[in-house]
Amino acid sequence: MSGAAAPKRITVFVDADACPVKDEVYRVAGRYGLEVHVVANSPIAVPREPWIHRVVVRDGPDVADDWIAERATRGDVVITADIPLAARGVKAGAVVLAPTGKLFDETSIGLSLATRNLMDGLRSAGETTRGPKPFAPRDRSAFLSALDLAISRLKRAGFGA
Repeated sequence: MSGAAAPKRITVFVDADACPVKDEVYRVAGRYGLEVHVVANSPIAVPREPWIHRVVVRDGPDVADDWIAERATRGDVVITADIPLAARGVKAGAVVLAPTGKLFDETSIGLSLATRNLMDGLRSAGETTRGPKPFAPRDRSAFLSALDLAISRLKRAGFGA
């Protein structure tokens, strides 16, 4: 019997409120045999698969974010458009992707946080700012490519399904 520990299983955490790529996550995770936690403040429909877990947290600001941030670690994937949650995921060592396929990492998260805080400050001061661009088919395609690449890299790094 070998004393080597089994590789850490890759888990995907989805910040599900208003996430436009849940179906894509299910498809990719199913192909790789990964566990998925779909976290929201209210019940949402998820496929009835033993590897997909619907997590309904109590209502309140950042409760879903806190649930994800407390569990995501190195070797996991976090899907979110929420910049503060992305920063927490990066700090924990997880791979963090926006639904547009944008990768948040140590290099990009500082600028993303600063931009978010600047825009939040402008809105608080009464400025009218534009919101994010509408989600487009090319965003869905970019997300699928980025998620597939992230999981492939994690598997090459020794993380398992």
